[in-house]
Amino acid sequence: MNEIKNSCTDTLNLYNTYVNKGWAKLAELMNLPQEEKSAGVYIFDGEDNQYINCGGYGVFLLGHCHERIVRRVKKQLEKLPMSTKIFLNPELAKASKELANVAPPGLNNVLFTNSGAEAVEASIKLAVLNNKTKIVAAKNGFHGKTLGALSVTGREKYRKPFKSLLTDVYFVEYGNVITLEEYLWENKGQCCIILEPLQAEGGVRLPPSGYLRQVRELCDQYGALLIIDEIQTGLGRLGYWWGGEEEKIIPDILLSGKILSGGVVPVAALIAKEEVFEAFNKNPLLHTSTYAGNPLAMVAVQETIAILKQDRIIDRAKLLGETFGVTLKKILYECCPNLVEDIRGKGLLWGIELKSEGIAGQFILELLKQKVIVSHSLNAHKVVRLTPPATLENDELNFIFTALQRASMSLNEKYIKN
Repeated sequence: MNEIKNSCTDTLNLYNTYVNKGWAKLAELMNLPQEEKSAGVYIFDGEDNQYINCGGYGVFLLGHCHERIVRRVKKQLEKLPMSTKIFLNPELAKASKELANVAPPGLNNVLFTNSGAEAVEASIKLAVLNNKTKIVAAKNGFHGKTLGALSVTGREKYRKPFKSLLTDVYFVEYGNVITLEEYLWENKGQCCIILEPLQAEGGVRLPPSGYLRQVRELCDQYGALLIIDEIQTGLGRLGYWWGGEEEKIIPDILLSGKILSGGVVPVAALIAKEEVFEAFNKNPLLHTSTYAGNPLAMVAVQETIAILKQDRIIDRAKLLGETFGVTLKKILYECCPNLVEDIRGKGLLWGIELKSEGIAGQFILELLKQKVIVSHSLNAHKVVRLTPPATLENDELNFIFTALQRASMSLNEKYIKN
């Protein structure tokens, strides 16, 4: 026991000295253990306590260390883990085909990246190359934290086409097409719009029915390019292959990530219509990355897509999500009704909006005590987010519901008495 405690203390000291003092302080205040291993729906700490992971910011729809994906990555690791970027990469070619085949019709060109933020940057650059220099985004939307590595890249040839990249961004209310149409009308043919089909980090905000369809129609009417950011919502998280599928919209550029490698290797991707991607086809050096498209990530992508298809994960996420949502509401509204403002979600992405940020933080801690991991929302700190795996069995699902009940009752007792 002392060895485990000392190990955790050593890690905390290393964080304090070399990683980030703020993270170290937060971990100490929350008395967080250190992760040791993972398997299936579980994370294990140093004392071999197991936690069901309903967090992870949307990555683990297939759970942890999926046997098929790990086996495929191990085999590739021993054969060719990284590519030269000069020779042809067969795993990149095969992964591109597989991803294009599950994308909406007409999106056939794929560019792999290492992270979602990189995919977003690539999409904005591609929009600029298509003469869409005015960027429209939604308030409370979240697309990553990179400022633009291109700004500090010391070669004029690569910077010149994107000099207006971040100078003209206009924010509109999510779900409201009135101000959007006004802006598109005033700037005909100059705009690209980047939206999420559901604002995850924004607090699991669902748009009104028909909103995405209206946005697509406005883009067609005013010559705007539509980027749909499905990094967190795509590949089954909402019970559909893609969040825009319900309204049958086809964007000009689609962004994917999170689930894309089954939670084993970092990877994301941009998928575009051929006419939009043409600028990158003409000059493939305009956007490159040393590690993007590496063979390890590419075999993980191939295996993940195969599992999503063969195990009918999308259907399972939809059915499981319906049960999850109904039970989640029942528990929270029965056990701590005066502390909850709203519960909303779709598929296996749910948000619990509490009365204050402090109550939300306490709820996360209460769930940790019950051995369930959840996430906060980066753009809405009052909202606790649950993104459970689609691989949950009935006993594991019941464990989560029991944990939610106990944590809710404890929260109610703490705040109502006080």
